[in-house]
Amino acid sequence: MAGADEAGRGSLAGPLVVAGVLLDYETLRDHRVRPLAYLNDSKELDIARREELFRAVVACAERVSVRVVTHAEIDRSGLHASNLAALRQVLHALAPPAEVCLVDGFRLGKQAPDHVAVVGGDGRSAAIAAASIIAKVVRDRVMRRLDALFPQYGFSSHVGYITPGHSARVREHGPSAIHRRSFAALCYEDAA
Repeated sequence: MAGADEAGRGSLAGPLVVAGVLLDYETLRDHRVRPLAYLNDSKELDIARREELFRAVVACAERVSVRVVTHAEIDRSGLHASNLAALRQVLHALAPPAEVCLVDGFRLGKQAPDHVAVVGGDGRSAAIAAASIIAKVVRDRVMRRLDALFPQYGFSSHVGYITPGHSARVREHGPSAIHRRSFAALCYEDAA
């Protein structure tokens, strides 16, 4: 079974990361999979648990596919279109051999492999939850590294999401080179 999900749709800065994970439930029977019992929507888990699950998913998955959509691509093509295209790409990387493809919440159109959109899927499907973990951990790692290039924005603490602190820093310094300009954020209007 393949599951696909994303991280970073609601971010003001940085990439959108889309992941697909192929799990073969027939082989998930030994001690390596015990941490998978904690699979859930990545937003519901703390950093340490996500990192533990990331390692477990990578160790147990038959295949993992990741697509990083840059802020520039989001600005050029739009967030929704970029997200759907990336979800299709990661599922194409997994199907075949996936017999079933599940996506968290989105129908992807006829260009995608046969799939089922599952609303709230990251809390209902192990494959989607695994993809959620991969996408969130990869994206957060990218944003923490970008913090070294743009320390004035505090990306290591909010990883690009809109928070009062992040908005205040954008108002003070203006948007950085990795902020999504297609977002109509109030803090852009008030920027220096």
